[in-house]
Amino acid sequence: MKTSLFVTAFLAAASLAAISFAQQTATSPSPGGKVSNSGQVPVPANPAGGTGASAPTGEPNAADMMKQMMEMSKLNENHKLLSSLDGNWDYTIKFWMNPDPNAKPQESKGSATRKSIMGGRYVMMDVSGKMQMPGEDGKMKDITFKGMGMEGYDNVKKKFVASWIDSMGTGIEFSEGTYDPATKSFTYTSEMEPVPGMKTSIREVIKIADDSHMMLEWYENQGGQEKKTMEISYTKKK
Repeated sequence: MKTSLFVTAFLAAASLAAISFAQQTATSPSPGGKVSNSGQVPVPANPAGGTGASAPTGEPNAADMMKQMMEMSKLNENHKLLSSLDGNWDYTIKFWMNPDPNAKPQESKGSATRKSIMGGRYVMMDVSGKMQMPGEDGKMKDITFKGMGMEGYDNVKKKFVASWIDSMGTGIEFSEGTYDPATKSFTYTSEMEPVPGMKTSIREVIKIADDSHMMLEWYENQGGQEKKTMEISYTKKK
């Protein structure tokens, strides 16, 4: 997806450059103030009111567009913030799946590895663990859980962005978020649809206690009310 966006923008810039070049080299004026572009497509003469090299009104200059694209690809403190969490982590996860608010949560453990990629522009997270889920007979049994996340900071949107896939489904969750330096916490929002027609608004809060400890709190909107249904406590391995 990112590659296609870059190629599209590059081709758009190249197209603008070609138009500018054609306007400079056109030499055969036509009636009504128009010039012939290689005897094919008529284009306005001096559309920006200046020289023939000017881009059409309302369209970005090709060189400026490429410069802006390069600027948007640069790393900043937000990317460094995500990379600072690289490493190997152990986690304990709690689920509140029982409708009884006084019921104890289900617990399981696992490990996670966070690694910066693409020169620090993104962070990839691999998760593996065991958890108990009801089988076809209704009895709880241990299953192996696999998950993978991708996080980054989008300089265009000015937001943190993330995606998530795991062995419990076939969809891809996309989320956007912000960071509050005062509380050292990320807040992401998204929407998931585990079964057809059952869309649920999600809010994730990731609190960074220190370099070796962080906590993820997962909230679901159920019947118009937000409820915490999951909590993950991470400890970095030494």
